[in-house]
Amino acid sequence: MITAAKLVPIERLIEELHKLPAKAFDQIETLLHVLQEMPVTTESIAPYLTWDRQHYTRNLIDRTPLYELMAICWEVGQASSVHNHRGQNCWMAAPIGRLQVENFHLVHQDLQAGRCRLEPKNTVEMNIAQPCAVDPADPVHRVLNPRDYNARAVSLHVYSRPFDSCVVYSPEQGTCGEIRLHFNTEYGKPK
Repeated sequence: MITAAKLVPIERLIEELHKLPAKAFDQIETLLHVLQEMPVTTESIAPYLTWDRQHYTRNLIDRTPLYELMAICWEVGQASSVHNHRGQNCWMAAPIGRLQVENFHLVHQDLQAGRCRLEPKNTVEMNIAQPCAVDPADPVHRVLNPRDYNARAVSLHVYSRPFDSCVVYSPEQGTCGEIRLHFNTEYGKPK
């Protein structure tokens, strides 16, 4: 269990991310270790949190050419689409609540025809003591805050390079397509 003494303000995590060499963002282990060793305080991320009953919110905290850091706020029952990260690495931590990450294996994709085939791979729980990283070999996934968890949640996401679009998938219908991404807030201010 994480003790209060081990929690750090978000600014301390950002300082650590700024110190990392570019190669740290090209493999999984270093940043996963940083997130394990530096869980952030609820108070320090409060200025970046916005909530919407209709859809989870994406809130930019920090961005450099090497990475972007955001807080995503999840009401009970909210989930992302199944999606990829455009070939970028992704690390996630849950400083508030707990979330599930469902991973998929992409068997086939024809983006031009809008068709795909996915197979479920595994599901992992993310919580304050257990951050996770997206598997670069099978990066298609979705994040959800199941109704039976019965609590709001916040996840911090670090992407290895900023990107503004991704591919979303419907495993049930075998369809896929590209979407543009947006932030609800940037640096604590509404867009």
